[in-house]
Amino acid sequence: MSLPTVPPAIEPAQLNWHHGVPELKHFSGAPLSAKNALAAFHHEFIEHSDLPARFASIPVSGSFVVAQCGFGTGLNFLATWQAWQVWGPSHAATLHFVASEPCPLTLQDLEKALFLFPELQDLADELIACYPPLVRGAHRLVLAGGRVRLTLFFGDQQAAWNSLNFKADAWFLDGAEPAPGPELAQEIPTNQLREHSKPGTTVSSCCAAEETQSLLESAGFRMQKTDGFKPNRETLNGVFLPENLPPVPPETLETHTNSVAVIGAGIAGCLLANNLAHRGYAVTLIDAANEPGSAASGNLQGAMYVKLGVEFNHQTELALSALTFSQRYYSPYRDQYWHPTGLIQLAWSDAEQSRQRRFIERNQYPADLLRPVSREEAEILTGARLMSGGLWFPGCGWLEPAKLCKELVLHRGIRKAFAYSVTQIQLSAGKWHISGAGSDSPDIHSNQVVICAGHLTPQLIPSPDTFRFKAIRGQVTHVPGSLIDSPRAVICGARYFNPAYGPHGEKVAVIGATFDLHSDEPEPTIESHRENIRELSSMVPNILSESMATGDLPAQLAGRVGFRCTTHDYQPVAGPLCDSQGLEVEGLYLLTGMGSKGLTYAPLLAEFVADQLTGQPCALPMSLAKRVATGRMRQKKLAPA
Repeated sequence: MSLPTVPPAIEPAQLNWHHGVPELKHFSGAPLSAKNALAAFHHEFIEHSDLPARFASIPVSGSFVVAQCGFGTGLNFLATWQAWQVWGPSHAATLHFVASEPCPLTLQDLEKALFLFPELQDLADELIACYPPLVRGAHRLVLAGGRVRLTLFFGDQQAAWNSLNFKADAWFLDGAEPAPGPELAQEIPTNQLREHSKPGTTVSSCCAAEETQSLLESAGFRMQKTDGFKPNRETLNGVFLPENLPPVPPETLETHTNSVAVIGAGIAGCLLANNLAHRGYAVTLIDAANEPGSAASGNLQGAMYVKLGVEFNHQTELALSALTFSQRYYSPYRDQYWHPTGLIQLAWSDAEQSRQRRFIERNQYPADLLRPVSREEAEILTGARLMSGGLWFPGCGWLEPAKLCKELVLHRGIRKAFAYSVTQIQLSAGKWHISGAGSDSPDIHSNQVVICAGHLTPQLIPSPDTFRFKAIRGQVTHVPGSLIDSPRAVICGARYFNPAYGPHGEKVAVIGATFDLHSDEPEPTIESHRENIRELSSMVPNILSESMATGDLPAQLAGRVGFRCTTHDYQPVAGPLCDSQGLEVEGLYLLTGMGSKGLTYAPLLAEFVADQLTGQPCALPMSLAKRVATGRMRQKKLAPA
């Protein structure tokens, strides 16, 4: 028997293989052949749920949500995705598949199991390429260019349905070969089924046991037995029609508007605009600069990483979720704007060495996500002489954020309003009106607005209240490649150090960044350059020329200043703005406060805000959504003495 895992790792499924077909060790039913499993699923789930007709009727920018108890090999998901390809609408719409899995397959077992289905191979390859590491919690996978979104929860079934925020259009309660009826009946989360369903939601199960039918009927589903795939086999199908809920009028089924204005064209705003455009929404992207990626997101290079906490709490879980999501998100841009060289977080001081030791003792992470390395191994991995070992993140690296921003805004669904300095945002007649500086600047009208303006966000929020944001100056130093011995991977400690890069000219390595709480100087200073060089030299000796290390900086040394936006609790902000009473302001959202980790947090939080704007299943579980909620940002007023 294997020992229980330590969080955040999760124990994988233990499989038996019979003639190449997987079977769970605790599963008592005989496995179907590969051919029969797919045919049975089409008959008992896709056809009995009337998915072909329902898929075809999804409106522009709409979505369809399938939820399933268990994920297993992913066969049901892939078959549903294939059906979406065949019968889904030709216009922009999104298929969501939400599944909980207490014992996920390892990547190797997943590949082996799906090899049995060559007709699904293209889809299986994409799933395998994006399959998350085996750590607990919610994982959002964006597939098929955004037309398909998979939310996988690794962990207890009850915890999954209690924490995920979605409404299903169809439920799949099991696979194509059921466990015995009483066992399945005990596992059906009837309260959660009801909570995550709406009038008209269908449910399908290949188990027709009386206990199962009774439980589903008690939850508000009108059930009937139908013929199964095999002879003399019955299945259950039903529709959620609770007696105490009035039917939903057809005209109110699609209540979400599809016009969104995004203010701020940094990495967060560009990611959000692109995300919404792919979902079929009309987006106006607004920025005072002449092009995207001009402010804090305009650096030549940016290290993509997070600092995971010693304790696996909600803050650490959010950082881990952002890290793994961003690795998946940037993968299509590999060798263009994304360079996954690997990254070492050095134990560069006594305090950091102690912190990393406690981190390793109290946590268990998959080695493909991170692992501790000695100084000798770290030097081999990075090609640099180092002062210590540390934590090695093989899937991390560095990004060219400004170039990525320019790529993201090319989507034809994004209208660009650059060189437009917003002066006022106000709600009038049910629409948001955005005014810009200059008499020739027309107002922009939108149903929904998201402020992604970094440290300028507080002055744009249409409220007299004070918000707990702060700007932190950060200066990076550009070191010519000819003056350094460039590492092969990103090195992080008191500073980050990127490999020298420059495909069309002299190579440059970016070192950064300072953390200036009390400076608003917009231009690079010699003092900040010296600080960056000094801190780097303490981590990576002899990588710089002796004269540079002692402060004799060459005249050609350049750099750049950006102002990060952070919050009082150093946690990001993403979601609808709340008023002083804690009520959501309709149609007004914030996405900011990511500090120096914007390249890592922005992809996931843009996905989360897009989910909220479109009324689709949320990428973040409720516990993490609470961590980034906007209500905590309003400055509390002191009671009069």
